[in-house]
Amino acid sequence: MKNEKFTLSAEEEYIRLCDLLKIAGTFETGGQSKLAIQNGQVLVNGVVCTQRGKKMHRGDKATYQNTTFEVC
Repeated sequence: MKNEKFTLSAEEEYIRLCDLLKIAGTFETGGQSKLAIQNGQVLVNGVVCTQRGKKMHRGDKATYQNTTFEVC
């Protein structure tokens, strides 16, 4: 399993799940990340999440296939 960290700026409280996956380079477009999330292919903190607008705060983890992204 591959682990990556995504650091929020000091003024950011959260990032939306679909944006996190897109910015991290997992998907080329927001539409691709939206489909993966809606199809139940993404875990948030170990639980399937189908909410593309899910707010990811520091300490949250999103997992897609063999990669986990931790929000710092």
